[in-house]
Amino acid sequence: MEIRNIAIIAHVDHGKTTLTDAILKQTGASPEGTTMDSNKIEQERGITIYSKNAAVEYKGTKINIVDTPGHADFGSEVERVLRSIDSVLLIVDAQEGPMPQTRFVLKKSLELGLKPIVVLNKIDKPAADPARAEEQVLELFFELGASDEQANFPVVYAIGRDGVAGRTLNDMPSNGGASMDLSPLLDVILEHVAPASSPELLSKPAKLQAFNLGYDNFLGRLAITRVYEGTIKSNDNVFEKKPDGTTRSGKITKLFTFKGLERVETDKAEAGDIVLIAGLPEIYIGETVSTDENVEPLPAIAIDEPTITVNFLVNNSPFAGKEGKYVTSRQLREYLERELQVNVGLKVDFESPESFKVSGRGELHIAVLLENMRRAGYEMQVSQPQVIIHEEEGKKLEPFEEVIIDTPSEFQGAIIEKLGVRAFVLQNLTQQDNSVRLTFEGPTRGLLGYKNIFVVDTKGEGILSSRFTAFKPYAGEIKKRQVGSMISMTSGKSLGYALWYLQERGVLYINPATEVYEGMVVGNTSKGEEMMVNPTKAKNQSNVRSSGMDEAINLFPPILLTIERGLELMQEDEYLEITPESVRLRKQFLTEQDRAKAKRN
Repeated sequence: MEIRNIAIIAHVDHGKTTLTDAILKQTGASPEGTTMDSNKIEQERGITIYSKNAAVEYKGTKINIVDTPGHADFGSEVERVLRSIDSVLLIVDAQEGPMPQTRFVLKKSLELGLKPIVVLNKIDKPAADPARAEEQVLELFFELGASDEQANFPVVYAIGRDGVAGRTLNDMPSNGGASMDLSPLLDVILEHVAPASSPELLSKPAKLQAFNLGYDNFLGRLAITRVYEGTIKSNDNVFEKKPDGTTRSGKITKLFTFKGLERVETDKAEAGDIVLIAGLPEIYIGETVSTDENVEPLPAIAIDEPTITVNFLVNNSPFAGKEGKYVTSRQLREYLERELQVNVGLKVDFESPESFKVSGRGELHIAVLLENMRRAGYEMQVSQPQVIIHEEEGKKLEPFEEVIIDTPSEFQGAIIEKLGVRAFVLQNLTQQDNSVRLTFEGPTRGLLGYKNIFVVDTKGEGILSSRFTAFKPYAGEIKKRQVGSMISMTSGKSLGYALWYLQERGVLYINPATEVYEGMVVGNTSKGEEMMVNPTKAKNQSNVRSSGMDEAINLFPPILLTIERGLELMQEDEYLEITPESVRLRKQFLTEQDRAKAKRN
């Protein structure tokens, strides 16, 4: 059976997973209601975080499909997948056009010499303009240095949610066309993606490269690999080769191929297929596996560097150990070591015995790691995220990002003003009806803690997306408008009466009847100074009547802390305490006396 290997790439929320689910359903590879986004956090957030494999059969051909994340923080998942496939479906929203992550994933694809197939999705949106979107995609191809062959890409129009595609707009049912399913898209894949194997490749010794890792409680470490040459069989003795040529020997105990979303055990796999192998406990991403000891290792899979860093510490708050199952530094270390095996965008420095320096691609990348840890029963506290500064030839370099914002035009003044203070420069402004698209460039430092302000400034109607561009010269000091912290001076249970008075001074982070401790941050102060407060203060009981005695307590809803919100709101001298059931902000030094002593030192 012929094999075609494709990856689906796009900006976040442009419809990759919906389109993949529709392909699986129409080819009978998966039942109604199943989805590629199988992870709990993915389903809650509505985004793809981990790349996943599926396979469908169409007209006697097996099509291996890899669904990739659309968020810039998970770009490392995309980078390694692109090495294992032969073409990509570039999904572009017909209304929004190319967005920051579209540029990132397309650039990586073109550099590897892949010839993309462009799918203009969501053409049923009221403001969709497929002609404009296609023109913008072509401009982006030329801007990224595409060859003439790459720029001569086929275009398919689709409505992923309805499972309909057409080669022209006139083929679509909304325009009276006859297309009723995704067959036109699958036909284009068969026409434009070269077969993954040939008799010449099959005649060579087996040669595979791992591009993703997994873990099974019974089989141990698993590697998802692309078979480049030859035939690999279960129980074959193989050699694992690192890109530097170092060799280890091993034996493949199990071999699985994909059918729909399921993995199916098989005895052998041929050149061109994507398979899951077990039995190699030390295999790592980018390593070459072969039955021939003298085979040349395949080039290493290059991954972009992390941009922000956070310190992970053992939770030492007064509430430590009450909710978590794993609370020691040894247990944190073991989890992070396991995570490093599958999360290639992550780096961890284990040198210090007190804290682990974790570097990632962005706040969301770190937040998802923390969310997974708390759900697994871990307790920890983390420091404020800091950008990674590089030094080259005596110059300080820091990560810069391109930010694209779509917002109603009445909010553009506030956005330009706030980002201007944070060292961002407006590069482009385009008006369309009542909305405006703003393009900025500036340091990642300026973006840390801004997203919360952005939501307030645009009343929830703005869309902000960003991507890392490069390390550029240090942009100097950034003065952000800081709010102060409202710090509890006592331990106990917070009372509505106390919070009623405190809400006039700023925004609260807790509800009544929340357990607090001395040094815990219970809210922020709008004037910017730190304020010691007593959230446990009760109303004094008295026999004397007064006019204000029976006044009703009206509490505003607090801003309840999540991991992401906490990472944005925290100050430099604070920790974010994360347990399986709670997220709390606290001062690094809990008592006022200790904080004063630390300031003097």
